[in-house]
Amino acid sequence: MQDFLIFNTLTDFVHPEAFHKDYHIHLLCKGGKMSFFCGHKLFEVTAGDFLIWQMTTEFTDISYSEDFDADLLMISNPFLGRHNPEMVWATKGYMYIKEHPVFRLDPDELEIIGTDFKQFFQRIRAPRTLFGEEIVGSLLAILLYDMWIIYSREIEKAEIEDITSRHFLRFLMSVQEHCREQREVAWYARELGLAPKYLSEISKSITGRPAGDWIDSYAAHELQKLLSDQRLTLTDIVDAMHFSSQPALTRYMKRVMNTTPGEFRQRTFQPK
Repeated sequence: MQDFLIFNTLTDFVHPEAFHKDYHIHLLCKGGKMSFFCGHKLFEVTAGDFLIWQMTTEFTDISYSEDFDADLLMISNPFLGRHNPEMVWATKGYMYIKEHPVFRLDPDELEIIGTDFKQFFQRIRAPRTLFGEEIVGSLLAILLYDMWIIYSREIEKAEIEDITSRHFLRFLMSVQEHCREQREVAWYARELGLAPKYLSEISKSITGRPAGDWIDSYAAHELQKLLSDQRLTLTDIVDAMHFSSQPALTRYMKRVMNTTPGEFRQRTFQPK
């Protein structure tokens, strides 16, 4: 499976549901109409709408008009994990998009996202070159930053209105600050003045994932950054992440990332 794909519905004769189980889908509608149900709610997509289908969300009763014209950017979950530039806003976006997969863009926002998509078409469909993954990864980071800026006006409103979301985001901000030295749910619950069981219930209710998964995701993100710095030895990384030993680091990475420090560095630094 490729890490990223890009198509147009009319010129490439494809529709997004063919890719939903394997990719996070970003869709920019240029014309025509699409509709679907998410849960029991009907959503419609028309020109100027931006749609995100997350891999973990179920959609039913999908239909398209014959003239449905949209650009589709598909990103694999591992590629998104490697090139996600910021974890707190990624989670804010995840929470918002889960309930609001369709977002209406104003003319300025449409131009920004449209320009991002043009860059993806140019780079992904060009012959593969040296640093091809890094270039597409950088474009993905730009798209994510643009998305979060656009979504921020609605995301901030949702945070103010939902105390459960505020608790969860406080948890994520604490994880971002402390995940190098603290990786236990109970520690974060104490810091937030919450019961560990309640914190886990909040996490599952909002994201479908236990709180420990989010701690591991943030820690894995930090480990990827540290291991990608060739100036750092494994001893340096053990110290930075407050592991007791190199074997403890290896066991953690095997459990959370399904790889070892050596395997990760071999893949990262091998000639392309």
